Amino acid sequence: MTPLLDAPHAVPAKPNLPAKPNLPAKARLERSSLVKSLERRLFFRQGLSLGALALLAGCDITDDDAVQRVLRAMSRLNDRAQAWLFDPKRLAPTYSESAVTNPFRYNAYYGPDQAPKIDGASYKLEFAGLIGDKRPWSLTQLYALPQTSQITRHVCVEGWSAIGKWTGAPLRTLLERVEADLTAKYVGFICADGYYSSMDMASALHPQTILAFKCNDATLAPRFGYPFKIRIPTKLGFKNPKFITALYVTNRFPGGFWEDRGYNWFGGI
Repeated sequence: MTPLLDAPHAVPAKPNLPAKPNLPAKARLERSSLVKSLERRLFFRQGLSLGALALLAGCDITDDDAVQRVLRAMSRLNDRAQAWLFDPKRLAPTYSESAVTNPFRYNAYYGPDQAPKIDGASYKLEFAGLIGDKRPWSLTQLYALPQTSQITRHVCVEGWSAIGKWTGAPLRTLLERVEADLTAKYVGFICADGYYSSMDMASALHPQTILAFKCNDATLAPRFGYPFKIRIPTKLGFKNPKFITALYVTNRFPGGFWEDRGYNWFGGI
């Protein structure tokens, strides 16, 4: 598992993660035209305002650094606006079982045959940061948490969506059990495939944010994130990390895999 830098009773350093995941060459998309296209589509789909266009008009569009600075500033403004509008008591829409997409659609920046294979018997979820009890949890301990089910829509930034039935434990319950500081700003996740993500504490404590152990009543398949993924129906799909191996709580802004490449961090729907 990826080590976490940790200091008792202090703000932890950002997880010591590589800038790019250690994946087979054909799965590395960071420099590809596909990723650049996705980044541009994401920005414009989330609403490039006339004000932002006016700001861009003052930049030399051939100066990528200048354009990126403007886009990052607009993204931060977008994040603050979404956080201000977020209602922690408002639930995402739910659906009947007849609406479930089956089979559920696979989506990742690598093929399903490249998804991590995790041994459930030896699996341990690690904790770091502003958490009182950092003892690792086994999959058996996680499964013993009270569980709930939801039928909600997964919305991908690429323009498609699918409805799934997700079963698992509320993230809030786990955070309470490990004595996490619920007044901290952020909860972060490290994944076995090199992915990493984070969310604001209000979103982490939302009643529909769960550790999903099952999809459509079946134990989560390896390609979908076994042993569990974070299911948060109030956010876009890239904010639902899979193959979780570590969780940390911090007041230091943690970023995320796609967010560090230009996506809006809050990622709300």
